[in-house]
Parts: sequence; C-alpha cells; structure tokens
Amino acid sequence: MRGILFAFLGGACITLQGVANARISQDIGTWQAATITQLTGFIMALAIALMVRDGKKHGFRKSNPLYLTGGAFAAFVIFSEVTAIQNIGVTLTISALLIAQLCLTFVIDVRGWFGVAKQKMKLPQFIGIGMMILGVVVLKF
Repeated sequence: MRGILFAFLGGACITLQGVANARISQDIGTWQAATITQLTGFIMALAIALMVRDGKKHGFRKSNPLYLTGGAFAAFVIFSEVTAIQNIGVTLTISALLIAQLCLTFVIDVRGWFGVAKQKMKLPQFIGIGMMILGVVVLKF
C-alpha cells in the first residue's frame, strides 16, 4: 500500500511540476525553466539527504557509472514535457507520457535490461496498453 501511495504522490508531483514549468518557461524560456527546476530539485534532495542520512556515501563507488547519470535525463524530460504541454495541453501530455513510460518499461521487463529480472508479458498486458492508447486517442477528439 505504501508503494501505491508514493506512486500517486510522485504522479501528482510530476503533473504539478510540468504545469509550473510550462508557465515559468513562458516568462523565461524552456531551458531556463529546466535549469531552475533541476537546481531547486538538487537543493531539495540534498537538504532531505542531509536530514535523513539513510544512505551510504561510499555506495557511489559500487554503482555503475552509467546509472549515476540518470538524473541528466530529467533535463530532457522537463524540456519535452513543457514543450508538449504548451502544444497539446496538460491532460494529453501526461497521458502520452504515461504511455511512453509503460511501453519502455514493457521492453525493459521483457528484455531484462539494467539487471531487471525478465518478465513474460501476456495478452492482458498488451490489451491494457492498447486500451490506454485508445483512451489517449479518445481524449484527443
């Protein structure tokens, strides 16, 4: 249950961040908005990490260096999301974003990329993604 609650909280925050960034980018520009978002996110994460202190500082050495660059994707996420919101609106953007996430995670699960245990996908999973895509098509019209 805790995982579901955090997933909903994360989803709500992604949506709020996208809307705020779209508004900010109208005033200062998209890449500038992404920069501010990344900076404030870094400051917030650092403050929380300093308060919580539940991690291991030396764990960075054990991690694959490629995985340590994951945060860099956020700049492209922010730019893409802001641009999409300005062009197609919040609802359609978030819907398309979720479908893109599901499709890529589908491939990651099936192929076992990034050390994830391979999963076998069955007809219900394909039907579920198809229904989501159909839902986005319906939203568009």
